[in-house]
Amino acid sequence: MRPSAALLRRSSWKGPYFTAFPSLQESLRTGSPIFTKSRACTILPNFVGLRFMVHNGKDYLPVNVSEEMVGHKLGEFSPTRKPFSYRLTKNK
Repeated sequence: MRPSAALLRRSSWKGPYFTAFPSLQESLRTGSPIFTKSRACTILPNFVGLRFMVHNGKDYLPVNVSEEMVGHKLGEFSPTRKPFSYRLTKNK
């Protein structure tokens, strides 16, 4: 059973956690992706329309930010585990 989202929420007096991206304005102008390992960064309204390359532990996966993603974390859209697929044997 998973705990409710209210238990996992950050304190309101602390505000949202976000990382300052120095290339944010450049990315808005050119459309180039921003490479980041900050999976805990909260998506802010001024990130809408940007493209992030979020590290999942092995690769950088593309994340295009839309309005529905505001308030979520960057790591929610970059899965860290690959789906399990069962194979009977290696020879088949």
